[in-house]
Amino acid sequence: MNEHELAASVRAALSGAGTIREVKMFGGIGFMLNGNLIAGASNRGLLVRVGKDRQREALAQPGARLMQMKGRTMEGYIYIDRPALDDRALLACIRLALPYVLSLPPKAPASKRERTKGKGK
Repeated sequence: MNEHELAASVRAALSGAGTIREVKMFGGIGFMLNGNLIAGASNRGLLVRVGKDRQREALAQPGARLMQMKGRTMEGYIYIDRPALDDRALLACIRLALPYVLSLPPKAPASKRERTKGKGK
């Protein structure tokens, strides 16, 4: 499954879940549900925000591991490498992530000024 197919599968899995916004991040596409990151699709694989309570269940998926960023483990986020991804694993992870992300308070998108604040100084 390439990055475009992965993104299309994430879109399909999230259809009807709420307000979804796509943002370029992590070298791919971040999917924001009500302003909160729920998933990220890139050439490397799938990032899913499942929360700490469902992390162990998500890690049972083939190819799943804890997300690491700059050497730091990101609790509540799992990553599935692209070779291990199929539609079944993707749907299972999205189903685990939805209740957690829907429980978070909605966030308004940052204004353009807030996103660029501090850049270029």
